Amino acid sequence: MRASRLACVAFLSQSALMVFPAFASASLAPHRAVYDLVLEEASDRSGITGITGRMVYEFNGSPCEGYTVKFRFVTQIDTGDNSRVTDQQTTTFEDGEGRTFSFVTKSFVDQNLEREMKGTAFREKSGLKVEIDKPEKNELELAQTQFPTQHLVELIDKANKGETFYSTSLFDGSEDADRVMTTTVVVGKKSAVQKSDPEVPALKDLAKEKFWPVDIAYFDESTDGGEEVPEYRISFKLHENGLTRDLVMDYGDFSMTGKLVNLAMFDQPPQKCSQ
Repeated sequence: MRASRLACVAFLSQSALMVFPAFASASLAPHRAVYDLVLEEASDRSGITGITGRMVYEFNGSPCEGYTVKFRFVTQIDTGDNSRVTDQQTTTFEDGEGRTFSFVTKSFVDQNLEREMKGTAFREKSGLKVEIDKPEKNELELAQTQFPTQHLVELIDKANKGETFYSTSLFDGSEDADRVMTTTVVVGKKSAVQKSDPEVPALKDLAKEKFWPVDIAYFDESTDGGEEVPEYRISFKLHENGLTRDLVMDYGDFSMTGKLVNLAMFDQPPQKCSQ
């Protein structure tokens, strides 16, 4: 399960430049969002009979301070005779200019630590340099791309300009942190929140704000000849402050939904950097 890429709902965009000027065009709101997860559907091949869980996504920072994301994804997965609890905990930091991206992910199964991934990626003129510290030391050279907060800022910027479809790429440190993912993004018409929307109680004052319906498909750039079928896709409602909700996460053999059940907005840090 590519749990860390679910956080990448907040992680979208494209740039071959070393500095990303669109950073200043979107004001991302620091917040903590909690989602209840349930299985939507599963094929016989998946072996999954049920999924329940919770996802917590906490975003803090500014263009001056950089951006910190803390993400926890806990699920109970039932497979007929067996059941297991998976718990993925990820912390990332992306500097305000999108030049460096550090990540730490710990994956637990039934409370036992199964794996820890730790590293830092650097955007250089020749491409992306990734230094892995755990599970063992390693260095990788990948294609030029961008990091998650840049990806989100570009998505909001393009949505505000009325663009409805584009392709881009992303490095988020997920899996073995050894590849760049190509993404295709479809943006729908900006719409008002309906009173019947089940997420209205959690949204509170944000229920007055419009949102864009968004669908993103992820493809593995390292696959020779490319992939016709995405490895993973997600659809969601995106608010202009960076909040995502009403998630549908499709892994091919199974899909799950994530409904916003609690939202805490934090104080907005200064947007003008001190000299």
